[in-house]
Amino acid sequence: MNTIIQDNNTQRKNPFFEPYNTPHDTAPFHLIKIEDFEPAIMEGIRQDEAFTQSIINNPEEPTFENTISVTAPDNLLSRVTTVFFNLLSAETCDEMDSLAQKMSPILTEHANNTMLNKKLFQRVKHVYEHHGNLSAEEQMLLNKVYDGFIRSGANLSETDKEKLRALNMELSQLTLQFSQNNLKETNNFQLHITNREDLSGLPESAIEAAALAAKEKELEGWIFTLHAPSYTPFITYADNRKLREEMYMARNTICTHDNEYNNMNIVKQIVNLRRERAQLLGFNTYADFVLTKRMAENSQNVYELLNNLLTAYMPTAQEEVQEISSLAQELEGKDFVMQPWDFTYYAHKLRMRKYNIDAEMLRPYFELEKVKQGVFGLATRLYGITFAENKDIPVYHSDVTAYDVFDRDGSFLAVLYTDFHPRSGKQSGAWMTSYKEQWISEEDGNSRPHVSLTMNFTKPTESKPALLTHGEVETFLHEFGHALHGIFSNTRFESLSGTNVYWDFVELPSQFMENYAVEREFLNTFAFHYETGEPLPEELIDRIVKSRYFNVAYACIRQISFGLLDMAYYTLSTPFNEPILQFEKDAWAKAQLLPQVEGTCMTVQFGHIMSGGYSAGYYSYKWAEVLDADAFAAFQENGIFNPETAQRFRDEILSRGGTEHPMTLYQRFRGKKPDIQALLKRNGIQHS
Repeated sequence: MNTIIQDNNTQRKNPFFEPYNTPHDTAPFHLIKIEDFEPAIMEGIRQDEAFTQSIINNPEEPTFENTISVTAPDNLLSRVTTVFFNLLSAETCDEMDSLAQKMSPILTEHANNTMLNKKLFQRVKHVYEHHGNLSAEEQMLLNKVYDGFIRSGANLSETDKEKLRALNMELSQLTLQFSQNNLKETNNFQLHITNREDLSGLPESAIEAAALAAKEKELEGWIFTLHAPSYTPFITYADNRKLREEMYMARNTICTHDNEYNNMNIVKQIVNLRRERAQLLGFNTYADFVLTKRMAENSQNVYELLNNLLTAYMPTAQEEVQEISSLAQELEGKDFVMQPWDFTYYAHKLRMRKYNIDAEMLRPYFELEKVKQGVFGLATRLYGITFAENKDIPVYHSDVTAYDVFDRDGSFLAVLYTDFHPRSGKQSGAWMTSYKEQWISEEDGNSRPHVSLTMNFTKPTESKPALLTHGEVETFLHEFGHALHGIFSNTRFESLSGTNVYWDFVELPSQFMENYAVEREFLNTFAFHYETGEPLPEELIDRIVKSRYFNVAYACIRQISFGLLDMAYYTLSTPFNEPILQFEKDAWAKAQLLPQVEGTCMTVQFGHIMSGGYSAGYYSYKWAEVLDADAFAAFQENGIFNPETAQRFRDEILSRGGTEHPMTLYQRFRGKKPDIQALLKRNGIQHS
C-alpha cells in the first residue's frame, strides 16, 4: 500500500509504508510524524487480518510450519505499534496520549479477534495434538502459542468470549489511563524556592540543576520536581524539614487528589477486572492465572520466598532503623520522632558517620560519558563485544545516541539506543525495550535486534557534565544487563528471543550486572575525576565496598513490602471494594519499618503492578536476586572477569531467550539449583 499524506500543501509518503532505507533497517524517526501512526496501525490491522485468513484458508493439513512458525512477510502492525508504544513511554505529548486512548481499544479488539478466532484455534489445536518430532525450541513455541490461545479464552463459550472481550477492552483503557495520570500528576508538581536559606544542606549539583530548571521555566530561584534526579537529593540532603515533608507528601500522594488524575477508582476496576478475567478462564485468582507461567508456579511458593526473606532480614532491618532513629534523637533531642521524610536524611548522616561516604562525594568520579565507556568496556572484557556510535541511525530525540554493536569476530550484533535524561514527555524510572527483536529465517538469515536503554539520570548543568551517583551507576548496569539479554539473543523464533522469558527470570541478567558496581577492578577502569582526571581513590573504593551492606536489610524489607502488596491485590477471589488506603496498610503491615503517613498511598502510583507487567509478579525482583547472587558466585569462584564463565553465561542464559524452561537453562549454566545462601552471604545477613 502506498498512502499519501497531505502536509502543508505538499505530498509526503507515510514512512511506515516505504522501505526505511536506514542503517540496519532501523526505525526512520526523522521522518515519522504523529499523524503517520493511525493510518499505519489501521493498515497493519488489515494486513494482519488478511494473514490470519491465509492461515485459516490453507487447504493443507495444519502443521507446525504452516500454522505455528509461519510469519507475515512484512509485519507492519508490529513495526508501527512497537515504535508508537515505546515513544509513548519515552517521548509522549498530549496528542500522542489522545491517540493512544483512541487506538488502544481498536488494537485490543483486533487482538481479541485473533485469539478468539475459532477456525484459527482449531488449526493450532490440531498441530498441538498431532505434531511429530519437534526440537526443544519448536516445542516451546508450540506450547506458547497453544497456551496463548487457551489463556486468551479460545476454549470459552461464545457468551463467555464476549464477556472476555469486554473485560480486555476495559482493562486496556484503564491501564493506559492509570499510566497517563501518573505521569501528568508527577509533572504537575514543582517546589519553587526563592530563599537561598531553604537550600541549606543541598549539594551544589542539586542546586545547579534546580537553578537550571527554574531558568528553563523563566523563573527566579530554584525549581525542584518529583523526578528522581531532583527529588532524591532533596529528600536526602535538605536541612529544611518542613520542605522535606512537602516534597515527601507530594511524591507519596500522587494520584490521590480530588482531580482528574485520581487513580483510586481506576485501581479498584483494574484489580476486579483482572480477577474476573482469571475466573472466567477457570482460575480462582489472578495470581493463580499468572503464576502457572512463572518459575514460582503458585502463590504458595511466592509467599514462602517472601516470608523466608522477611524472617532472615527483619531483625537486621529493625536494628538499622533503630540506629538511624537513635542518631536523629542524638542530633535533635530525645523527644524527636522520626517520620518517613526524615529517614533518608538521617540515614545519610549515619552513613557519613560510619563510612564517611555519600553519593555527592562520588559524583565527580562518575561522569556519564566515562561511566558509559566503563559499562561498555565491561561487556568487551567479558564477552569481546564492542560499541561504535553510528550518527547515520535516526533517533527520536537529541538526547538519544545510537550505536552499532559488534561481536568478538567483528560481525554486526545489534543496534543499541541510549536515552539518559528526564523530560516532561518521559515516564519516570529506567527500562530496556526493543524496537526490533531477533530471529533466524531462511529469508533474513540471523536478523539482529534493535535494543533501547531509557533512563532518568542527573542532567548536565551549565557548568558541569552529567555526573551520576553510585546508585545511578548501578541502575545503568541493571538496564544494560537487560540490553545484553536482547543483544546476545540467538533464537529461531522472534517470540522466544531476548527478554521473552518467564517474568521471574527476566531480572536475572540485569541484577547480575549490578554486582560489578562494587568491584574495585571494574571501578578502576572508568572512575576518574571529571576535572582533574585523578582515579577514584583506593580509600573511597574501600568505603564503597564496606558500605555496600548499609541498610541492605531495610532495602530488602521494602521490596518485600511491595511484593506483599502486589500479592494481596491479586490473590483476591472475591470482588474488591475496600478503601484502598486501609487495604494497603493491612497488606504490607508485617513488612513496615516506618509509620505510614495518613493520606499517602503507593498503590495508585504503583505502575509496575497496575499498568506494567509485574501484576502478581513483583516478587520477581527478589526471586531473581536469589538467582543473580548464586550466578555471580560462579564468577567469583573462577574470577569475576573469567571469559570462559562469561561465555557459558552467554551461551546458556543470555542467548537462549525463552527457548527452554528457565530452570533448565539455569542449571545447565550453574550445574545446580540456586539457593538463598549466596544472597544472604552477599548481604552480610547471618541466616538463623
